[in-house]
Amino acid sequence: MGTVATDIPAVMVRRMDPLTQYLAAELGSPIQLRPSPQMSAAIEDFGKGLTQVAYLTPVAYLEARERFGAIAVALPLSDGKPTFRIAIVVRGDSPVKKLADLAGHSFALGDEKSLIQRAILKVGGIKLEQFSRFAYLRHNDNVAKAVLNRDFDAGIIKESLVADYAAQGLRIIHFSPPLPTYVIAVNRAFPAEKIPALREALLGLDAGIKAHRDILMALDPAYTGFVLATNRHFEPAQKLIAPFQK
Repeated sequence: MGTVATDIPAVMVRRMDPLTQYLAAELGSPIQLRPSPQMSAAIEDFGKGLTQVAYLTPVAYLEARERFGAIAVALPLSDGKPTFRIAIVVRGDSPVKKLADLAGHSFALGDEKSLIQRAILKVGGIKLEQFSRFAYLRHNDNVAKAVLNRDFDAGIIKESLVADYAAQGLRIIHFSPPLPTYVIAVNRAFPAEKIPALREALLGLDAGIKAHRDILMALDPAYTGFVLATNRHFEPAQKLIAPFQK
């Protein structure tokens, strides 16, 4: 089982391990977790069959679907919805109030392969060239800490992480439109006859059951369950990144 490393690999292992163990028990097959250091590596591992099932960002899934015929199985529900938002954050004492104010300031992003981050900035009315400098720090935690440490004036992270850092002084100045949550997908190397069992196991996770709630909260504190994934879920993300794929 692969995963896009939105956090450092050690954190991703800690987050993913309860789900991996649960799925192994439900499917009756051992599952080994194979975290990737960056999005491009996760997609390549998935495409080459080094991983057969993966936890992917919406953009990583769209690329894997186009290149390798990936099949979306289920989407996590974030606070009951199959969507999440990405936040642009500054320190609490920053004079920056809105996205346009960031022109001439420094900015931290996550994975360089994440087209959606650049798309969110552009739709919000600012381009990378308008920053005094910018850098890709790969993981959400790295971005949040870099802003708090004054290494950068602002950065972009997933909304659910903001609560962890708000008490330390982060402030949101802009939200993305709702986007599909991360997805559990399989590739052609995954046994087709096991897809229904995988889907049933994911959809069967119930936040009302403590053992299930622990699995969901380990993956993301905002997750409350899973829902059947369809291609329509990914249309907003596809539309957002389309100008960057030409």
